[in-house]
Amino acid sequence: MTQVVVLPHIELCPDGAVIDARPGESLCQNLLENGIAIEHACEMSCACTTCHVIVREGFAALEPSDEVEDDLLDKAWGLEPNSRLSCQAIVNATPLLIEIPRYSINMTKEGHR
Repeated sequence: MTQVVVLPHIELCPDGAVIDARPGESLCQNLLENGIAIEHACEMSCACTTCHVIVREGFAALEPSDEVEDDLLDKAWGLEPNSRLSCQAIVNATPLLIEIPRYSINMTKEGHR
């Protein structure tokens, strides 16, 4: 198991979380299996940006993103150089520290504040 620290998110995990993630599975799947209800509007098929996360530590140890993911990330709210779609970031043995942006593209389009 790989430790993933999730920074506090006002709606999804207000106190933050530390989860034991299964290597070989996507970060999104691991978050969902551990009770963190990250959005994944396309059902983890790399067709949207709702599962966007910012990898604060451990980014360099992840397999690089592909062109499709990079193109989608350009549309993500709050994009940073170490952003990934959690449905495409496969957990390995390296611990991760992640931040789930406060808003997803769905929330900004719907006018959430």
